[in-house]
Amino acid sequence: MSDDAIPAATLVVMRDLPAGPPELLMVTRSRGMAFAGGAMVFPGGRIDEGDRALAADAVEAGKVAAIRETLEETGCPVGLAPLPTDPGEIQQALHTGASFAELLERHGMQLDLPSLTPFARWRPTFNQPRRFDTLFFIAQAPAGDWPLHPQQGECDAAEWLGAAAVLERIAAGQASAIFPTVRNLERLARFGSFAEAREDALAHPIETISPWVEEVRGEKWLRIPDHLGYPVTRERLTDAVRA
Repeated sequence: MSDDAIPAATLVVMRDLPAGPPELLMVTRSRGMAFAGGAMVFPGGRIDEGDRALAADAVEAGKVAAIRETLEETGCPVGLAPLPTDPGEIQQALHTGASFAELLERHGMQLDLPSLTPFARWRPTFNQPRRFDTLFFIAQAPAGDWPLHPQQGECDAAEWLGAAAVLERIAAGQASAIFPTVRNLERLARFGSFAEAREDALAHPIETISPWVEEVRGEKWLRIPDHLGYPVTRERLTDAVRA
């Protein structure tokens, strides 16, 4: 990970439906948050020392953080085996600062790290107070009906939505999202199942994406590489800044 950016991890949890495209677990960050306040994002956060202690390398540490943050922010128990009988109890314990490792041991659970597939790595270099070097993973939603409980103070909402539906909200001005989230939603909107998304993830290299500004005929565009699986690789800089 880069020294001048905060190591972080994000998890795209996908829930297949009997008909139609899969739904994604999305959270709306509280407006008072310093980073992406009020924006719709995938669950995630910083990789901490406790995550590293449960991992063999940096990628595994990202997976641990993604699992922990998803449980903490939404109550969804993805990447755990066996599944907990009461994820809400573990979620509340995490909110009070309990050790994730101790909670796993207490509840007889193990981390199912292979269930998370690397999807992307983003490290925007925009002039922001906080910059993140973020590993993105995808995982299939756990079987069963798990009520979502957004983390008070950090998330105003947690909900299941199709990628196209989220993009429609953003286009209509009913929601906001940062540049990496929009690009990932566009990529995810092409898939009819989790299996398709995973196949696409495995077919593309995980290279650090640091968007850059490119001027074409006097107009500035925010660009990303063309070979990493994204159907849209540029956006007018003025539009990207507004989002």
